[in-house]
Parts: sequence; C-alpha cells; structure tokens
Amino acid sequence: MPEFVRNMQIALLCFFPVTICDARFDHSIWDNLLRDHVVLMQQGQSNRIDFPGLSFKMGQLNSYLAKISHVKRSEFLEWDRSEQLAFLINAYNAFTVESRLRISSSPALPKAYPLRNIRQKSVLISWIRNQWNIQSIHMMGELLSLQELDEDWIRRPGLYDEPRVHFALYRGFHEGPALFNRAYDGLQLDQQLEKATRAFLSNRLRNRLDTVTHTLEVSELFKWYQSDFERSWQGWPGLPQFFAQYRHHLADDSASEQMLADDNFQITFQEFNWSQQ
Repeated sequence: MPEFVRNMQIALLCFFPVTICDARFDHSIWDNLLRDHVVLMQQGQSNRIDFPGLSFKMGQLNSYLAKISHVKRSEFLEWDRSEQLAFLINAYNAFTVESRLRISSSPALPKAYPLRNIRQKSVLISWIRNQWNIQSIHMMGELLSLQELDEDWIRRPGLYDEPRVHFALYRGFHEGPALFNRAYDGLQLDQQLEKATRAFLSNRLRNRLDTVTHTLEVSELFKWYQSDFERSWQGWPGLPQFFAQYRHHLADDSASEQMLADDNFQITFQEFNWSQQ
C-alpha cells in the first residue's frame, strides 16, 4: 500500500471521533496461552516464559494471529480507543512471541551471549533490527513489520500518545518489561498499563536512585523513547516530571521520594542488556 494512502487512513483515527459501542475483540486464546505459560515473579518485575510449552501450542497461537489478521479496518474503527490500543498491544506481543519461537531454532541466530565486545553488540543489534523490519504481519489489509506496527500504529504521534505502552510491549529481552500473564483488555487497559508501569519502575536492576550523587539511573529504554514522554501526557512535559509522579515506585524511603519530588536529581541511562529472554 502506498505510504501516502496509509498515512491518510491512519490520520482518520486522529481527526474523527471513534464510535463508542459494545464491539470487542475476543482475546481469550491469547489470554489462556499467557496464563498457562507465563509466570510473573517479584510482583510483575520479571517473569518466566515457558517457550517449550508454547511451541507445542503453535496451532493455537497461529489461530489467534489469524483472527487478528482478519480484522477489517472498518471494524477496528468501530471500537473505542482503549479497545483499539489493547488490540494493538496484544497483536504486537503475540507476533513477537511467534517470531521468537520461529527464529530461536534458526541457525542464523547469533550466539553472542554474553556480549564480549562492541563489535559483537553491534552485530547483534543489527540482526535484531533486521528481524523487526521483516514484513510478516498481516493486519487490516496491510503487510507490516513489527517496527511499523510499533511506530505507525501504537506510538504514532497524535494517535494514542500513551507512553505507558513501553511497559506493556514485550520486546523479547531480559532487560525489557516483563510479558504480562494476561491479555490486555480495553475495559481494564488503564489499570493494566498502570500496573505494568509500576512493576517496571520498581525493578532496582533497571532503575535506581543514588542518594549520594542525586543520580537516577534508569533503563536505556527511556533514552530511546524519550520523545514519547515529552508530549505532555497527564500534563507532564518530560521525563523528570514523569519520574517525580512515580517517585513512590522509584524511591525506597521518604528522603529519596522528596529528592524526586523536588526535581533534585539528574538522569543517567544504563546500558541495555541485549540477552534474549
């Protein structure tokens, strides 16, 4: 599909009100797979995914992905925005899991863990980006890549402008947010995104405050997607305000919370660990 036509169609979501109705997509297959094969640990800060078990249920996963692929754009536009976004998050996560299962046995998979030097890291990152750019997702009459689903739909400026999706999207790496053990649901989306956000921020391996140097060390994820947190979501213009509002999950005592509330800190980004989950 020509880029101009795609942009015009997606733009309709931004400028025309969405009809709020009872139409909903059935995510029960994906929900059951997650409940059976994903175990959350440390209050959702990490998880254990049973990939061998999931591989035996590829038929069910492919059935769910086929249902996603059969959704028409006109049908999608009838849903409210929460239902749309839940659908897109689930689609991204399910296609990522399918891709993870499909490529894990590929002889082309780089065996660079642990990464020993910059060259190995650059080779691995290049390979991962190539995987994200493979157009293998059939959705709403288009053939998309994971990256296009992410950038052109889920995170497209002016469409949903919901930065908390970064804590809900499963990207296949230990360093990234944990895959939730339930499907995202339009009726509960705000609560689910809030739970995922708090769990990620509470993980001290990814985010921690040094009270001596007044330095908040956070995941490199915030560096890559910083612009998504600078679109005045909840009226907050940037990362410092976002972190201040979630200080209860970043700080371990009242003094640390006050330091964040007073904007008396600097932000540094920890190097991302690219080891696959």
